[in-house]
This record gives sequence, C-alpha cells and structure tokens, in this order.
Amino acid sequence: MSAEQQFENLECWKLARQLTNSIYDFTRGDKVKKDFAYVDQIRRASVSIMNNISEGHERGSNKDFIKFLYIARGSAGEVRNMLYIGQDQGYLDKPAFEELMDLVIQISKVCYGLIRYLSKNLDWKSKISIALFLLLIPFLHHGNISLAT
Repeated sequence: MSAEQQFENLECWKLARQLTNSIYDFTRGDKVKKDFAYVDQIRRASVSIMNNISEGHERGSNKDFIKFLYIARGSAGEVRNMLYIGQDQGYLDKPAFEELMDLVIQISKVCYGLIRYLSKNLDWKSKISIALFLLLIPFLHHGNISLAT
C-alpha cells in the first residue's frame, strides 16, 4: 500500500483538489456558465480525478489503487480535452487555459509516478490482472460488459 496513511496526504490528490476548485471557479464565469452541458461535464471529470484517487487508496491494496489511478488519469485526459473545447469556444483565454492545462498534466504525471512506484512490488498475477482491466476499460465505460452477477 502507499506509504501515506490518508489519501489527503497524497500529492496527486492535493493537486486534483486544486484543479477541481479552479474548474469550479472557471465555470462560474459569465462566458461559460450558460453552457450547462459543458460545465457539468468538465466539473464531473475533475471531481472524478479526486474521487478515483481517494477511492483507490481506501481499497487497501496496491493492485486496486493502481487501477483507480489509471482511471483518474483517464479523467485527467477528459479534463484536458474539455479545456481545448473551452478555449475553442472562447470560454478560456490563453493564460487561464495554460494554467489549468499545466495543472492537469502535472496531476497525470504524478499519478503515473505513483503507479510506477506501487507496481514495483506486485506479483505477476496482479500485473496481469491490471493489464486485463486496462484492456476492458473501454468496454466497461461504454456499458458493453456487465460485472453484475
């Protein structure tokens, strides 16, 4: 498990919290606040980063934590994409875009560094399990596979 006892002490979670607060501030602006679908989507994606880091950490195993960190990175990619859309629609000026983009890229890198650190002590079965999970994520995301029993 991560050396940190609480997810609130993890650098990736702290950065994700900062990003979420910045996204909420940005989406309260006059230019963007009426685009309800955009606001909802970018807020959900930024919150998802925080939620996946915290939930994965609380699962209590490196294998599960790594899976959730990969999902958090996917949500970070979604936020980056939404930032491009926001810039294209005139919701973000260049300095605001660059500040948010730098932060979300930093989160993704810190999560990946933690993934690499946690992966060092996994057995081969856990590594295969994670690889299979990563292969199935696109299908799980689109509802093509049911995990219900």
